[in-house]
Amino acid sequence: MKELIEYIAKSLVDHPEEVAVKQNGGGNRIRVELSVAKEDMGRVIGKGGKVANSIRALLRVAAEREGKQATLDVTEP
Repeated sequence: MKELIEYIAKSLVDHPEEVAVKQNGGGNRIRVELSVAKEDMGRVIGKGGKVANSIRALLRVAAEREGKQATLDVTEP
């Protein structure tokens, strides 16, 4: 799932080299933290959070296919 979020984020931003994804947790719960360059925060979050919510939906679907639950946090650089 970390690779999925990394691929999506790098496709959206102007500075793909500054994309960092951390995956925490074990068992059935996974927490994914996404960090991008400050200039790219708007691209990842989108108007009203629509892009971020879409990424979260894709992450939930990917996690559900593996029988897990996942959450995504977009953190400040």
